[in-house]
Amino acid sequence: MEKLIEIYTDGSAKGNPGKGGFGIYLRFGNKVKEISQGYRLTTNNRMELLAVVVALESLKTNEYRIKITSDSKYVIDSITKRWVYNWVKKGFSGKKNEDLWRRYLEVSNKFNIDFVWVKGHNGHFENERCDKLAVDAAESNNLLIDEFYEKTENNSALF
Repeated sequence: MEKLIEIYTDGSAKGNPGKGGFGIYLRFGNKVKEISQGYRLTTNNRMELLAVVVALESLKTNEYRIKITSDSKYVIDSITKRWVYNWVKKGFSGKKNEDLWRRYLEVSNKFNIDFVWVKGHNGHFENERCDKLAVDAAESNNLLIDEFYEKTENNSALF
């Protein structure tokens, strides 16, 4: 039987833009690891994508197949429908989250990844857990600065 690393992700932003966070639930066999982080000002789509990026960056091996499950059509469709590769060809002209997409492309090329979309807030255990991790991170007192977003995407937030 082939070994598989299962990754479940979710992102959250209150206000969009507003305080945000991501949640990650990793499973390999019977081992589980959870990762989350909050940000003081960001967007839901950034957190959805950052969750996938951080999950992949946290892996210590690329010898197993990866299955990423997310409730983000933005992330899943951008990858599975290959939109992101066209954005690269066009220099990300008019597209948001270039920094995170470039991080995704750099880290993802070393893995064999399958993507699965799941409807959010629909009783899927791992998706619900990721949602709780993301919301709790966004509401925590340990918020990081999403520097790229604050400097480039939302300049008005700096004044």
